[in-house]
Amino acid sequence: MSPQAPRPEPVAPQPAALARQTARLAQLPQAAWLHEEVARRLSDKLEAIRLTPTDWVDWGAFLGTGADLVAQRYPQARRWVLEPTEALAERSRQAWAAQQTRPWWSAWRKSTPLVVRQGQPWPGGWPADGAGLLWANMALHAQANLDGTLKAWHGALAVDGFLMCSGLGPDTARELRGLYQQLGWPLPTIQFIDMHDLGDALVKAGFSDPVMDMERLTLTWPDAPAMLAELRTWGGNVAWGRFAGLRTPRWRDRLVHALEDHLRGPDGRLRLTVELVYGHAIKPLPKVPLSSETKVSLGDMKRLIKSGGKPT
Repeated sequence: MSPQAPRPEPVAPQPAALARQTARLAQLPQAAWLHEEVARRLSDKLEAIRLTPTDWVDWGAFLGTGADLVAQRYPQARRWVLEPTEALAERSRQAWAAQQTRPWWSAWRKSTPLVVRQGQPWPGGWPADGAGLLWANMALHAQANLDGTLKAWHGALAVDGFLMCSGLGPDTARELRGLYQQLGWPLPTIQFIDMHDLGDALVKAGFSDPVMDMERLTLTWPDAPAMLAELRTWGGNVAWGRFAGLRTPRWRDRLVHALEDHLRGPDGRLRLTVELVYGHAIKPLPKVPLSSETKVSLGDMKRLIKSGGKPT
């Protein structure tokens, strides 16, 4: 038997390209249909969780969606929104304001939305020990530094708080990548993270008991322009080594014809595979190694006392 070929390592998005695509997506009238569907599927997994958070973080709320679904599950929990850019934070502030219903006599009162941009401090009232849930729908593939993001998610959670995340997996757009390779073109997408690699990354970031899951969908469109228009609502090509500069109308025509010729299924519609990766993990008690002199931060000591735990 020949040795099994190693799995390709996940390729992070190119930061400048990711920033441009994020700025464009912030101008969408609403989140992509696919993101809404994945949010519904991710929320179904909450049924198996017995923890009940009093505060939860909606990471990337505007593009990720799912706030209503989480609120239905935890109606008493307070929602905090953390967006990666100021443009997305402003969209979430607008959405927050539009949802507020106050009597006429309280219109003079100022009310601060619980929305912040990544890197800013939380508003007053943020729980000192962290949130009980961090929800990050369709966020995994949009991180230029996934390890750093997972550590930030870990830091926002309280001990025994849990993470629910999702993103695109490695089989996503495999037909499109095959077509680009056949045409001698660079990658049309990044190499999306495999669920096993995600589990390893979660453990590395300090999470425990990671549970990974995946599923594949086959989406269809009547023609190539409809497919390309839909794909633009998901994002754009942020892979290292992608085509430099803008493509010409002649190149787009060639792409449309190639899609029509190679991606059409038996039913006459263009077909594309989408792999969805889901992750769930817990933030455990901090592990404190014992020695002749053990130093424990005040915050960690408070958490250990509250939980009845012991340094290990």
